[in-house]
Amino acid sequence: MTKPSSAAVFCASSVPSDEAFIESARQLGTLLAHSGITMVYGGGTRGLMGQAAAACHKAGGRVTGVLPEVFDRPEVRKGELFTELHIVGSMHERKAKMYELADAFIILPGGIGTLDEFFEIYTWKQIGFHTKNIILLNIKDFFTPLLDWLDGLAEKGFLSREVRESLIVCSSCTQVLAALDQEERKLPDKVSE
Repeated sequence: MTKPSSAAVFCASSVPSDEAFIESARQLGTLLAHSGITMVYGGGTRGLMGQAAAACHKAGGRVTGVLPEVFDRPEVRKGELFTELHIVGSMHERKAKMYELADAFIILPGGIGTLDEFFEIYTWKQIGFHTKNIILLNIKDFFTPLLDWLDGLAEKGFLSREVRESLIVCSSCTQVLAALDQEERKLPDKVSE
């Protein structure tokens, strides 16, 4: 497999109370820049997404923002952190454009918006729309309850073991970079299973 040239980063647009999440977002942005991997993100300057983009930009990396029209406002774009910006019509178009621009997906902690992005891209993988790697950065076990729930779905037959195991779980940013080199895994055809 060829190393991905871009990775979409899905994460919080809010500021978490724990500095460890902020530091991990900054570290990831810096590592992406140093690795020559374009960071594709939601286009805002707030929260973890802003921290990751700022760190990537500051380290000389390429940052591609994808911003829905509803958020194309001065307070959101203040201190622009991207080298390229795409304005799209809706939140759904944002996810589709980020999918198009990214060779892999990295999920950091976030709220319902981040989970929406994660589950859509995960569903697309399950039904065969793509084989791109999905990496969860499990900072301070943030995603462990979600992973336990997915394990329960697999045990009850609501999720195949292959789909569950297709997620790559990392506990550090350096592990994320190594995971980006992993070969993409094609899942069994959902329609014919």
